Amino acid sequence: NTMTVAWGGLGTLWSLPVATVYVRPSRYTHDLMEREALFTVSFYGEEHRKELAILGRYSGRDCDKVGMTELTPKAVETTLGQTMTFAEAELTLVCRKIYARDMDKALISPVVAERHYEPDEPAHTAYIGEVIDILRR
Repeated sequence: NTMTVAWGGLGTLWSLPVATVYVRPSRYTHDLMEREALFTVSFYGEEHRKELAILGRYSGRDCDKVGMTELTPKAVETTLGQTMTFAEAELTLVCRKIYARDMDKALISPVVAERHYEPDEPAHTAYIGEVIDILRR
C-alpha cells in the first residue's frame, strides 16, 4: 500500500537520522505501519502531482489505487527485509520503524485539535523511522 502524507519531518533522534510520519488510525496504511518493520518516504517531481492526488484520495483497502496511476512499483531489498518505492521517485528514504505512539489529544493545543479533529475522532499515530538507506533515481 502507499499513501500521501502531509505531516512529517526529518531530523536526528537518539543520534540517528530519522523520518517521522503521522498516520490517522482510520487509514488502511495505519494497519500496515503497525505490522511492518520498514517503511519508505518518497519524494516526486511536480509532474507526478496527479498520481499523488489519486494516492491520497483513494484507499488501498477499497481499490487498486496504484493501478489507477502511471507509477511503477519497485521492490527495495534491505538486510532487514523487503519494502517498496516507485521507479518515478526522485528520492526515497528507507526507514526502519523504531518508535510508534498514538498522539494524545488532551496534550494537543485546543486551537490545533479543533482545527484538525472531530470531537470523537482519535489523533494520529506518530511513527519514527531510522533512515537506513537513501535511494536516488
